[in-house]
Amino acid sequence: MFRRILISAALLLMAAPAAAQVVQPIGGTRLDVVANGEVTRIPDIVRINAGVVTQAPTATGAIRLNADRMVAVRAALRRAGIAERDIQTSSINLQPTYRYAENEPPQLTGYQAQNELAIRFRDIADTGRILDALVAQGINQINGPTLGIDRPEAALDEARTAALTVARARAELYARSLGLRVKRVLSVSEAGMAFPPQPRLEMMRDASNQAATQISPGEQTLSVTLTVSFELE
Repeated sequence: MFRRILISAALLLMAAPAAAQVVQPIGGTRLDVVANGEVTRIPDIVRINAGVVTQAPTATGAIRLNADRMVAVRAALRRAGIAERDIQTSSINLQPTYRYAENEPPQLTGYQAQNELAIRFRDIADTGRILDALVAQGINQINGPTLGIDRPEAALDEARTAALTVARARAELYARSLGLRVKRVLSVSEAGMAFPPQPRLEMMRDASNQAATQISPGEQTLSVTLTVSFELE
């Protein structure tokens, strides 16, 4: 037993220098730089929540009326070329409605049904036309639009590269000011990504003097913030 303990202790002593070799001490000055990289893109997808709210004296009547209108709405979406994968039911609600009077108990007046869809449009130029068609088919509740980049990773990678370039240039500036040089990068961490605020939906009038919903995609700025640590010597 004593021999086994001695052998284990010897193995631990032999392993200690190997573990110490993993640590690389900094011989110079450590510099931490926070840098931001930005790229711009034209949005290529828009998301809205569109719903139908109906009222009837009975719960069954409210639900049936709502269902009939939603059939027309879904048909309009199909005619507009919206794929089924871009249409998703987000909520269905049914609740009683009451009339309130002073010093009287609430009186039931009927029921309100709500059916809401989360919809994605991939052709932003047709978004206004599609929204107008949905309203004509019974949509009476719209939240949005939210414009965005469908696949932002490539753009974000460009922003990351730009942030690294900014961080390196800033490190070189500090090093020259201190009479030093940048030896190496010690670490890189991503603090976060930022997306721009969304535009609001506006009603415009065309040459025929009829109301038409217009959406201008403009440009969006995607940004990435990095913290980069350098060793100066």
